[in-house]
Amino acid sequence: MTQPIPWLDGPLWPYLALLLFAVLPTEIWRWLAVAFARRIDADSPALEWVRCVATALLAGVVAKLIVSPPGALAAIPGALRVGALAVTLAIMAYDRRRVMFAVLAGEATLIGGGLLLV
Repeated sequence: MTQPIPWLDGPLWPYLALLLFAVLPTEIWRWLAVAFARRIDADSPALEWVRCVATALLAGVVAKLIVSPPGALAAIPGALRVGALAVTLAIMAYDRRRVMFAVLAGEATLIGGGLLLV
């Protein structure tokens, strides 16, 4: 059996592992994005494509949460999940600058309806 590395064997090793395997790999890409974003035109086709892909990924995640929800969300009826999405989209359609208000209203609809129905 291999002996543990003394300075890694202790109560702080999970934090080191988190730093090495979670923070650093994503931070590298964030810093590179900041460095390269200064040279990219905001209306360029490449950036338009990135926005479209990000929007599609977000739509896919939301659709998955509505169609086949995990955990406790599965106990909420599908109509209520769709209704919470409709509330959020209605607020976003009314005023696109109130994203946080729209998300909180959708959550309140989901939680409130869940407490009343379940």
